[in-house]
Amino acid sequence: MVDPETSIPRHILVVADGDVAPRATLDEVWPGWAEGIAGVVAADGGYARAVACGFAPYLLVGDLDSLAPELVLEAEASDRTRVRRSPIDKDESDTELALLEAVALGATRVTVLGAFGGPRMDHALANLWLLAHPRLATIDIELIDVNARARLIAAPGPGGDPVTRPLPGRLGAIVSLLPFGGDAEGVTTRGLRYPLRDEPLRSGPARGLSNVRTSADAAVTLRSGRLLVVEQPA
Repeated sequence: MVDPETSIPRHILVVADGDVAPRATLDEVWPGWAEGIAGVVAADGGYARAVACGFAPYLLVGDLDSLAPELVLEAEASDRTRVRRSPIDKDESDTELALLEAVALGATRVTVLGAFGGPRMDHALANLWLLAHPRLATIDIELIDVNARARLIAAPGPGGDPVTRPLPGRLGAIVSLLPFGGDAEGVTTRGLRYPLRDEPLRSGPARGLSNVRTSADAAVTLRSGRLLVVEQPA
């Protein structure tokens, strides 16, 4: 692992305390997802899940109320893991703290595991909403698990221009485009079965749900607003 004090990391892995599939399964479903990881930040109980997945966290953050005491002691005694314990009563979630630490480490790309699974639907929704966090606006962030991959596209870009994002992946995979926090205007797609041609996606209707990739170089262009892109493996 790269020590952030001696080298600027680019791709940081954040591991939250939701369900995390075995590494081999993630590699099969999302080829290349872990490419270039320079460091790992664990959010509370995500420490145990990171270790089980074969990763050695550089940093453990959170109130640590979801991590077994013996694992807290293990992390504190480790010479490879730094621990930053936060109060239980706080405004941020542990996953939010971990993402902000990734930004502080200089990440330009962040992959998040454990953001969807578990018994708390409110946590899953809050983790999706973290994609719109103002301090993460310049970071390429993906939330992934064995069943889904999610990221956010926001427009306009610099100078007021539309934003185009590639949607690479396997043919036949489901790709949903959902307006996020308001209407999405000027949506144009390429390589999807049900095309959009400079059209709006309105908050409420489910029009952008369950499109299908027909080209390996699929892409979407957005003139204004935000789109949540949710992909399922083929």
